[in-house]
Amino acid sequence: MFENIEFANPKLLWLLLLVPLAIIWYILRHKKQEASVNFSDLKGMVKLPKTWKAYLRHLLFALKMAALALLIVALARPQSSSTNSTSNIEGIDIVMAMDVSGSMLARDLKPDRLTAAKNVASDFVKDRPGDRMGLVIFSGETFTQVPLTTDHGVMLNMLAEMKNGLIDDGTAIGDGLATAISRLKDSEAISKVVILLTDGMNNAGSVDPYTAAEMAKLFGVRVYTIGVGSYGTAPYPVQTPFGTQMQQMKVEIDEKLLTTIANSTGGKYFRATNNQKLDEIYAEIDKLERSKIEVTEFRRLHEEFYPLVALALALLLLEFLLRKTIFRTLTD
Repeated sequence: MFENIEFANPKLLWLLLLVPLAIIWYILRHKKQEASVNFSDLKGMVKLPKTWKAYLRHLLFALKMAALALLIVALARPQSSSTNSTSNIEGIDIVMAMDVSGSMLARDLKPDRLTAAKNVASDFVKDRPGDRMGLVIFSGETFTQVPLTTDHGVMLNMLAEMKNGLIDDGTAIGDGLATAISRLKDSEAISKVVILLTDGMNNAGSVDPYTAAEMAKLFGVRVYTIGVGSYGTAPYPVQTPFGTQMQQMKVEIDEKLLTTIANSTGGKYFRATNNQKLDEIYAEIDKLERSKIEVTEFRRLHEEFYPLVALALALLLLEFLLRKTIFRTLTD
C-alpha cells in the first residue's frame, strides 16, 4: 500500500512534531486540573468504582490528535506513481573477417599481428553480449569459422583456436569479404556490419574486392576495414638452418582498396600500427555500432491525500458526537 509513495510537500511533515508536544501539554494540564464542584470532605467518595467513562475520557483528545496527524500528512500531499515503459533493442549482426595469412605472424605488434588481433577481437565480443556474431577467416582461400550466433562462448573459443596454416596461404580479400557478406545478406537486423582485418594486398581468390564492396552496398552491409602493420618494414620470423631468425620484411597494405571498401559502404578505414592503436580502433567501432535502446516511459502521479482528509473529518465528527452525547459535561 505504501510502496512508491512520495510527498509533494515533504517539509510540512515536520508539523507532526506538534502531536507529541500537544500530548505532553495535555498530560501536564490534566495533572493540574481541579474539580469543577467542591466538596468539604472526599472520604466518602474514595472507594467509589471508576466508570468506563472515566477510563475513556481521553478518547476525545486521542481522536483530535489522530485527525491532526492525518491532516498534516494530507497537507504534505502524498502521491503514488504508476510507470509504463517499453524498451526496444536493435540487435546488430557483426561478422569478423580476419586475415590468417603467413604475414600475420610479423612481430611489429606483440607478440605478433595475429595474436594481437585475436586478443582485441575477443574483448570486443565480450563487450557486446546483445549482438549476434560470426567469424570468417581468409588467406589464399576463405572459410566460415562461426556462422552468426548469440553463443559468444563458441565465438571466443574459435577465436582462441584461430591460427595460420588452417587454409592455403595468400591474401584473398575479395573472397573473405564476399563470404562475410553471404552470412549477413539474409539477416533481418537493422544494422549489419563486417569488420575486415588484413595486413596485405589482394593476391588470391576469385572475387574482386571492389565487386565484393558493391555486394555489401546491395545488401546494406557496412564494412569497417583495418590495415594491420607498421609503416616501412616489420620483423618477420624466418626458418633457417640455424633456427628461427628475424628478418625485416616490407609492409605492403593496399590502403586505397581498404579505404574505398569502407567509404563506399558507409564504414571507415583504420590503420593499426601497434597494439594500442588496434585497441583504440575496436573501441571506436564499438562506439559507432553500439546497440540502440529506445525507452519510452510514462509516469503518472496519483494524489493520495483524499482518503486521509476524509478519515480526519470522520474522526473529528466522531469526537464531536461523543463530546455532545456520551461524554457531555456540565461546561458543554
